[in-house]
Amino acid sequence: MERAEKATAVATLHEVFSKASVVVVAQYSGLTVAQMQRLRKQAREQGASVQVAKNRLAKIALDGTSVASIGPLLKGPTLIAYSDDPVAAPKVAAAFAKDHEKFVILGGAMGVTALNPDGVKSLATMPSLDELRAKLVGLVQAPATKLAQLSTAPAAKLARVFGAYAKRDAA
Repeated sequence: MERAEKATAVATLHEVFSKASVVVVAQYSGLTVAQMQRLRKQAREQGASVQVAKNRLAKIALDGTSVASIGPLLKGPTLIAYSDDPVAAPKVAAAFAKDHEKFVILGGAMGVTALNPDGVKSLATMPSLDELRAKLVGLVQAPATKLAQLSTAPAAKLARVFGAYAKRDAA
């Protein structure tokens, strides 16, 4: 890798580390190419990205970012999973680690907060931003539908009472 390529790689990684809300670091030694492709595909489907970078260049790119606490984790064959959604990358990494014992989560960072492997796994159990938004919309809509049901209920009850009187008088 030439000096210009290294500078470009560092700049790209620095931008990734600056913009990502969560970064997960994992060891991947022993995984096949097909397994790595499957991991990347699962990450893309969830809105996350997986990247293998030279540790030395990644450490240089970490300078001045909020996720600089992951620097000591970058030893040996490591990969970086990141996403804008705080739970997408941890979900993908935890699910993949569950199925592949050679994939080991080392830790990560969410903003300035350093995460150990258990912290990454606990983030993976939380609902995603889209799921939280759907729940919030459901909560907001629920009172409106109940209010509509209450406003139509008295008229329906009155109609049943009149119907019962009509049947009684007819009999």
